[in-house]
Amino acid sequence: MRIAIIGGGIGGLTAALALRQFGFEPQVFEQAPELLEVGSAIILWPNAMRVLHRLGLSELVRHDGGVLREARWLNQDGRLINRFALPETDFPAVVLHRARLQEELLRALPPDSIHLGHLFESFAQNSDVVAAKFTNGSSREFDLLIGADGLHSHVRAQLLNDGPPTYRDYVAWRGVVDFTPKSLTRASAIEIYGNGKRFGIGPLGFDKVGWWVSVNRHSPNAEAHDMSPRDELLRLFADWCEPVPELIRATPLSALIRNPVFDRQPVRKWGEGSVTLMGDAIHPLTPNLGQGGCLAIEDAAILARCLSKYAAPTNSASSLAVALRKFEMLRFARTAAVARGSRIYGIVGQWENRRAAGLRRLALSIVPNALTQRLMRWLVDYDAYGINI
Repeated sequence: MRIAIIGGGIGGLTAALALRQFGFEPQVFEQAPELLEVGSAIILWPNAMRVLHRLGLSELVRHDGGVLREARWLNQDGRLINRFALPETDFPAVVLHRARLQEELLRALPPDSIHLGHLFESFAQNSDVVAAKFTNGSSREFDLLIGADGLHSHVRAQLLNDGPPTYRDYVAWRGVVDFTPKSLTRASAIEIYGNGKRFGIGPLGFDKVGWWVSVNRHSPNAEAHDMSPRDELLRLFADWCEPVPELIRATPLSALIRNPVFDRQPVRKWGEGSVTLMGDAIHPLTPNLGQGGCLAIEDAAILARCLSKYAAPTNSASSLAVALRKFEMLRFARTAAVARGSRIYGIVGQWENRRAAGLRRLALSIVPNALTQRLMRWLVDYDAYGINI
């Protein structure tokens, strides 16, 4: 079966590896001339680690990353609001540099299955073939096309034509530093709250730390033009507890990554015929629960299993359509619920009004550990290989 995966990010590469485990030989088409993942951190919760374990990568990921055991909520002055232990599961939560995960996925795939410099332009499908056209002038025919090309997916634009994603009125910056400040506790994730601002910290492997901030902005393009991004962040967080200013100062200007926060309302149509979408191309999340990449990894496992069960060995267009619609049906409720939870968490986290922020602080301070563990289990106990397909 000829399978094209459009997009060489975490989701696309994981899908390629998962499909190969079932005997398929997919080809990945990536628009960038080089696969260089941005210099930021990704949380791999147990739901993603279970898939990576089946793909033979969990031990490598644990070696390269930092394990999380607990989470803490702090006020911007450093006062503890609450803390809770992460639930004990078969696999830990691991914070990893995105580039390290991408490297491991690439290493597990045949080099000749990755095609760089291929910006997808359009597709056309008839009863039994999908023709993919790229802006470099090349065109290829496939039996199946998977759109894993991210938030601003070109495959989605043609398939659904439903407009741009929705801006959620805040902007995030991310960075990584090559040391662990003395004020941090290892194996602990920290989220610090202010009025309309948050700062998150997580331990990476090899004594590194990944951090992110979110700041309310009415426009995704609004920024200070009279100072550098680092100076702007230092101004915004000047009176916050350490190690917030320390981490901002220590991050090279070239390593600061700015992303306006977008997502989309869930839609039930993910594909048509022998074309489907996965990952951020169909269910982009706000970054509040750290599940965006994890859901894409889940997608990869279930898509591969559906194709193995419903499409092979006939590989007919009708069997492919059955397999893809089954995949989409299995994934809709889970991805829609997590996206909704992430959006709500972000709305509350970005409350700017002083009274609302005080109410949030009070609510967080009285959340019992049992409740946070129950909510976490809802997120991370999902086993993509244990789902009956």
